[in-house]
Amino acid sequence: MRLNALIVTAAAALLTAGCALTEVDFQGEGEGFVGPGVRIQATLETPSVGTGGGEDAADDPVVWMGRTPVTVMGTPTPGFVAGTDKKAGLYIYGLDGSVLQFMAEGLLNNVDAVEGLTIAGRPQLVLGASDRTPGKTGISLYRFDPAGTGQNGVQPWGAIATDVVEPYGFCFARRGTEVHAILVGHAGEMRQFVLTADAAGQPVAREVRRFDIGTISEGCAADEATDALFLGEENVGVWRYGLDPATGSTRTLVQGIAPGILVADAEGLTVLTDGEARYLIGSSQGDSAFPVWRIDSGTPEYKGRFVVEDGVVDGVTGTDGLAALGGPVGPAFPEGLVVVQDDVNDVGTQNFKYIDWRVIKAALGL
Repeated sequence: MRLNALIVTAAAALLTAGCALTEVDFQGEGEGFVGPGVRIQATLETPSVGTGGGEDAADDPVVWMGRTPVTVMGTPTPGFVAGTDKKAGLYIYGLDGSVLQFMAEGLLNNVDAVEGLTIAGRPQLVLGASDRTPGKTGISLYRFDPAGTGQNGVQPWGAIATDVVEPYGFCFARRGTEVHAILVGHAGEMRQFVLTADAAGQPVAREVRRFDIGTISEGCAADEATDALFLGEENVGVWRYGLDPATGSTRTLVQGIAPGILVADAEGLTVLTDGEARYLIGSSQGDSAFPVWRIDSGTPEYKGRFVVEDGVVDGVTGTDGLAALGGPVGPAFPEGLVVVQDDVNDVGTQNFKYIDWRVIKAALGL
């Protein structure tokens, strides 16, 4: 049997082998190994997160763009990037990588953002983050008023309590007028909620689905147009579920762990819309690469993968979380922006790299 087939067979066997909850990092060549893929360079980077000492700290980000310029803590900006320091809290970065705001919120892991909720009569951007802080494990919620002025910033907005012992992955999704919040636990638990605001402007969450993914999991991304929910089982591969809670735990395997495509542990997932095309981008943490699938047909089609080498800023190794937004994202990114976490930064501690989507498209011939 060929090596690829052996790897996929072994991954499938994990599905029935009980709870294997050990993370498998940097397969084959050791930490910092960069596997095959088209070579590109990042445009800019953020400062290092505050947690130092060689600790694993920076994690999953989200990119948001306002319909009109907004103000964050007195600074005008077209939009922002939110990223976690999972030992300390939440950063809000400008589209130039500068720090606009930091919130000391504890052990936040993955963060996402969604529009579509009105709170106390004002349309708000809502952010959510998986929270592993003892005594408040679940989903911590935040809100931002796009029409706010002055020292307008991201503010705490309550939480969704869950029975998940160690929250890991998190993403929002829209289904019609509903806002769905999806939490993934370290042990592979999945919890899906419909999020609303009550008359007093407080969050209300109603659980609509739960199932077990199988083993250690984190990556979470939704494609509302095809009613798909993509979840990453770190040592097995990427799964496609239905976003509709009525579909239960039915799933298909998008990509199993395989050399040169997706190497354990498989980490972050994000969806980017580019005109009529939509792409799922993953993190192959084991060999510091990013596989890309086109998903708008409903059947994911593998298009290749990229790695980020040294350029104006240093390259990316051992990446964990990532996020993307298609379309104009400020003047520097007219067709879209991809933001990735860099596990081994050249100066200081971990940080986030900004990549022009045009560069990725050209390199992969998309």
